[in-house]
Amino acid sequence: MDEQFVWVTTRRLRAGSLEEFERSWRPDPYPQGLRRAFAYWSEDGLEITGVSFWDSKEACDSWRDSEPEKQRRAAMAPYVVEEREGFYRGRELTVPQR
Repeated sequence: MDEQFVWVTTRRLRAGSLEEFERSWRPDPYPQGLRRAFAYWSEDGLEITGVSFWDSKEACDSWRDSEPEKQRRAAMAPYVVEEREGFYRGRELTVPQR
């Protein structure tokens, strides 16, 4: 199976700020080397997890060090209470058919 490169970020948000946060977190321009991205949020809207798939760790690191990413993080900052992130390598697991 193909190895995948994944950046996962989980942010705890200020109450009632999910919509404003979502408007601020979309990258512009979209990063080179970004294959796919997903967002998952808690029922109460206080936590959001982003999962992005990259061509390589270097592509992800390049984006994370870029000026557009610094600007994006500054735009998100008023809505974020806490942030955790990590970069992972892995693969898709085979799920048995029932």
